[in-house]
Amino acid sequence: MPSAKCDRAIARVKKIGVGPLGHYIGGVPESGAGPVFDNVEPATGRLLGQVSDATADEVDEAVDAARKAFPAWKAMAGTERRAILHRVADLIVARADEIAAIECLDTGQPWRYMSKAAIRGAENFRFFADRAPGAADGRSLPSANHLNYTTRQPIGPVAVITPWNTPFMLSTWKIAPALAAGCTVVHKPAEWSPYSARLLVEIACEAGLPPGVLNSMNGLGESTGRRLTEHPDIKAVAFVGESRTGSAIISQGAATLKRVHLELGGKNPIIVFDDADFEQALDAAVFMIYSLNGQRCTSSSRVLVQRSIHDEFVRRLVERVRRLKVGNPFDPATDVGPLIHAKHLAKVAGYVEVARSDGATVAAGGTKIEGDGFYFHPTLIVGAEQSMRIAREEIFGPVLTVIAFDDENDAIHKANDIDYGLAAYLWTRDLGRGLRVANAVDAGMVWVNSENVRHLPTPFGGMKASGIGRDGGDWSFEFLMETKNVALAYGTHRVPRIGV
Repeated sequence: MPSAKCDRAIARVKKIGVGPLGHYIGGVPESGAGPVFDNVEPATGRLLGQVSDATADEVDEAVDAARKAFPAWKAMAGTERRAILHRVADLIVARADEIAAIECLDTGQPWRYMSKAAIRGAENFRFFADRAPGAADGRSLPSANHLNYTTRQPIGPVAVITPWNTPFMLSTWKIAPALAAGCTVVHKPAEWSPYSARLLVEIACEAGLPPGVLNSMNGLGESTGRRLTEHPDIKAVAFVGESRTGSAIISQGAATLKRVHLELGGKNPIIVFDDADFEQALDAAVFMIYSLNGQRCTSSSRVLVQRSIHDEFVRRLVERVRRLKVGNPFDPATDVGPLIHAKHLAKVAGYVEVARSDGATVAAGGTKIEGDGFYFHPTLIVGAEQSMRIAREEIFGPVLTVIAFDDENDAIHKANDIDYGLAAYLWTRDLGRGLRVANAVDAGMVWVNSENVRHLPTPFGGMKASGIGRDGGDWSFEFLMETKNVALAYGTHRVPRIGV
């Protein structure tokens, strides 16, 4: 069964990319006129196909298509946008297996997670579709002599630049609210995982999205991505990726005063106190770093364990990590698949050597798996200190670092003593402690006695180097729309007279 899915995914990729994979502009697929680069299959290292890096003229064409489509899409009734976006969701569900297979093939993510990715994408579209009719709604703010009311209007064409770890789901997370708000979109997927973006734009067009409302551009970040972030007709940039790239995007958009939304990196702690539910905390620690191959911004890449239970927790972690099944992403039993690319594999492996040189101990894994593909043994590093790079820098792979702490204040200090602040996970049976630590931790999102469970109306985003802005619920519309205040006078106030 896995091999049949893989074969179908390969056949679909070949059908998509007859010649280099190009672009989708104004409702029409285009072959691409720019230079090409290779895209490889993570599980084998073999060439999947070539991808076209958009030229400046092609970027202009896509942005122009979005600009021309914007007035009509903005003017369309929210109920009509809602209907179209629900049709998009229906088609995503109908093609869920195809989408999942493409994701497994193109990213190396295991089937057990990608089989749910398309459904999550459909849920994103349905959630924001249902908010489209009220996206422009504001507030009534009366004063003594005026009735103030607010309303919102879409900002215009936006650029959406998405990452390679779970590309389809994260694309829907950004594109669905933009379309619901009345914005038009130029989407650039990551160069290492371009194929599912083509499926999404095809589905959107089939669902009745007007030409030019959603356009897809392939290319490299330093060329196609930069042309989008600097383009004067792009009014906002929504980016998911590395903190260093987010900093560059701010600089690139500064000349045109672009609004930016940055969902960036993390070095998220899971803090396990000695009164925690030991088994559940262990389950959460393992799941939140080794699922999705450790390639997730919200992974719990460091576990802070109270010293009184540290040794037993480490012993159990070693057992669990060594039992994880690494293998073919199409095998439903696979826990951990290959990393996305040879360059990323080298980066992850390099951090293990850094950990050893700094004095930490590799308790499990730590080596590349020989053979085809970019496989790396799930890794557990113990004996780490807060000052070590392994405890402070984002690795973005299946590597968990264990750090001991003494008490509540020590746990808070170690949780906060890094550049990132995306997520944190707390495990304790003491409700007061849970509240105190949740308030004290510098993170945009905190889960107490839970792994990462997303509730779509809630805000998603981080502090410090983990990003700017929030997604989810009405927070998405705050970024994608301009708020306008209108003041209506009751005729009861006296207008000052000068120059009489």
